[in-house]
Amino acid sequence: MPLSRRRFLSLGAGTLATAVAAKLAFSRSAAAAHPTIDPGTDGHAVSTVCEVCFWKCGVEAHVVGDRLIKIRGNPRHPLSNGKLCPRGVGAVGLAYDPDRLVKPLLRVGPRGSEEFKAVSWDEALSYIANKLEDLRKKYGPESVALFNHGSGASWFKHLLSAYGTANFGAPSFAQCRGPRDVAFELTFGSDPGSPEILDIGHSDCLVLIGSHLGENMHNTQVQDFADAVARGADLIVVDPRFSTAASKAKTWLPIRPGTDTALLLAWIHVIVTEQRYQRAYVEKYTSGFDELAKAIVEYTPEWAAAETGLDAEVIRATARRIAGAAPASLVHPGRHASWYGADDTHRSRAIAILNALLGSWGHRGGFFRPSGMKLAKVPTPAYPKAKPPADRREGEAPFALEPLAQGLRRATLDGQPYPIKGWFVYGTNLIQALPQREETLKAIQALELLVVVDVLPAEIAGYADVVLPEAAYLERFDDLVPIAWHKSGVALRQPVIPPPGEAKPGWWIARELGQRLGLGAYFPWTDVEGYLKERCKLSGIDYATLARDGVVLAPDKPTVVEDGLALTFATESGKIELYSEKLAKAGFSPLPKYERPDGVPAGYFRLLYGRAPAHTFGRTTNNRLLGELAHNDRVWINAKVAKDLGLADGATVRLVNQDGIKSAPVQIKATERIRGDCVYMVHGWGHTAKGLRYAKGRGADDAELVSRVKVDPVMGGTGMRVNFVTLQKEA
Repeated sequence: MPLSRRRFLSLGAGTLATAVAAKLAFSRSAAAAHPTIDPGTDGHAVSTVCEVCFWKCGVEAHVVGDRLIKIRGNPRHPLSNGKLCPRGVGAVGLAYDPDRLVKPLLRVGPRGSEEFKAVSWDEALSYIANKLEDLRKKYGPESVALFNHGSGASWFKHLLSAYGTANFGAPSFAQCRGPRDVAFELTFGSDPGSPEILDIGHSDCLVLIGSHLGENMHNTQVQDFADAVARGADLIVVDPRFSTAASKAKTWLPIRPGTDTALLLAWIHVIVTEQRYQRAYVEKYTSGFDELAKAIVEYTPEWAAAETGLDAEVIRATARRIAGAAPASLVHPGRHASWYGADDTHRSRAIAILNALLGSWGHRGGFFRPSGMKLAKVPTPAYPKAKPPADRREGEAPFALEPLAQGLRRATLDGQPYPIKGWFVYGTNLIQALPQREETLKAIQALELLVVVDVLPAEIAGYADVVLPEAAYLERFDDLVPIAWHKSGVALRQPVIPPPGEAKPGWWIARELGQRLGLGAYFPWTDVEGYLKERCKLSGIDYATLARDGVVLAPDKPTVVEDGLALTFATESGKIELYSEKLAKAGFSPLPKYERPDGVPAGYFRLLYGRAPAHTFGRTTNNRLLGELAHNDRVWINAKVAKDLGLADGATVRLVNQDGIKSAPVQIKATERIRGDCVYMVHGWGHTAKGLRYAKGRGADDAELVSRVKVDPVMGGTGMRVNFVTLQKEA
């Protein structure tokens, strides 16, 4: 039976929805009775926007009274199309998580002791405002940094911009998508988007390089992936591990970890030397082809075979298949691209250049070009001029598009180029999100103020001076959510149920702090719905329709050349820049180059990591409903290697890295689906926070073992797949 979209997503759309409706096991306080709701009722549906991951799907939340009973995809929203991934459906488990933060907390013990007292909102906000005034007088407003993840952070960026700082660091840049975004900006003049603007559903050939679709449940992308597989599209998966996506592929290439750039260069070699590129497209839209053709001569499939461990003829044959399907041939740019540091931007540049040779940028089955919808801003005073961010030294990572989170951490430690003394942390658990944990803990101890805004007491909250309980995304308004997709428009996040205890929405917290700091003019509204109505009015959007349907779509415009799109490129040359003059002028190679990764030491394995379809890293591992699907992790190891080590499937081990850091106990998964020189684990387990009563002590934390990084010199990304581990058997 072919793999249909419905079958591929049946777990999210069916199993969990039934489980949620039939056995809603959590209440908002330990004393409250379990809800008594007829599992057959649909209740009243409210349209809003999901926040379990960055995809921001449209959802319909069904409520009875003020009880949430189930969640479905909004059929009017182009990113959900009426369907959700397991995480989105399981969001009921977050709303009724008994470990939710419900009161403002003030630290009473040493940092990291997780000892707090509950205080009023007035006391908590006045404490923070007084500390911020003190920091502004002693060190200047730039001494405060915001570490953030999620759309709700926009209120705190607004607040702190008005305060006078530009130090906003998201780990999702330097620790995730940064090399990819920079590489595509340098090549095409724009990045692949978030969500990625990939027309997978119409691709005739799809290449995944370390992209785990099916385990990485980005909703629309996985729906399109299922459609492509059902159509019989040619799927080539490059991965040291036989992933879910690899199980659907015509060809799986179990590459030696860290040698992906060599494979990409060899594919480019075949396509260029055999003249299999889209000649008319390349001649019309690109610059630097002659330089590329000269540089690529040495990167033969035979050379790449020695580097990658793959067969030269397989490399040659797959290159021909990729080119044969062009322009409906797509080499996926990936998302998490900070792998090995030294050549991460070059690897992503090779992917960008390969797509350019295929003519996929702007064509059906490749990268489409959404027009988006212009949204007006509600007028507020201009922000004060702020000092440049403190994340970089002169000449360092010159192509970074955003401040580097680890750079702000470094400035906190050494005070250069100026001191960082206060941190706001919104929606990101820096203990797991930043590599080199000891550096993070040292920086935290050097702070004069640490404020954490979150819905759950993750590890970072245990180090805070003040913990502010935020209403979860189903309980609050956020700013308008733009949609840039085949159909563009705007969506509305609005409250579905009331927040538990004294939890407050982020807009309210930021506005209250602004008033205490004398910044009330930057928040010229008494309630956020008035702000949203004004912004809709200025943008020509009917707010009543938006609130009712959850989404308002813009008129259709061409998104691919086949439908009349005119291609333009925001590069200096106005063309796709295969050869980058910008890189050359900055002292970097203008064309992709390969740097051989460090070899695996004897007795060790390269540590690889990824994600599971039921979880968004550590953000959802405390969710009891999602825990019914996956409530622990296991370390993948090659079955033959495990046998040689005397380890049976399911044996309990500890991982010990090259610096002697030892993980919590974790079971192994002995399998033939992984190479013998590496091990693999899912990121986000191994919690130690006392407040996460469900997740605490389950599995091991891969981030704890990432004590070394290699920094991408082009854009500052932290390559984290440079750590090695041994396995110690537990009694």
